[in-house]
Amino acid sequence: MNKSKRLFTKSKRSFRRRLPPIQSGDRIDYRNMSLISRFISEQGKILSRRVNRVTLKQQRLITIAIKQARILSLLPFLNNQKQFERSESTPRTTSLRTRKK
Repeated sequence: MNKSKRLFTKSKRSFRRRLPPIQSGDRIDYRNMSLISRFISEQGKILSRRVNRVTLKQQRLITIAIKQARILSLLPFLNNQKQFERSESTPRTTSLRTRKK
């Protein structure tokens, strides 16, 4: 086959359709923490719609539910546990600084 014809041929890989992350019976609510936690990164950020593979309407409802849960202190605004662990483990040096004239 020519190089130009190879570009337009379909790949032979099988395509398996993924299950939707939100089932029809799931209710998007600030109290449903098991559902909401799937759409938050480890840092506490809301994941994008492309990453979540949800519709625009579902993403809006998820965002509102996450923000309500944060305001009610059910979720942290930021999850900086790793950052705090690093800062605690680094030793501090206490030395006197002298001014040079």
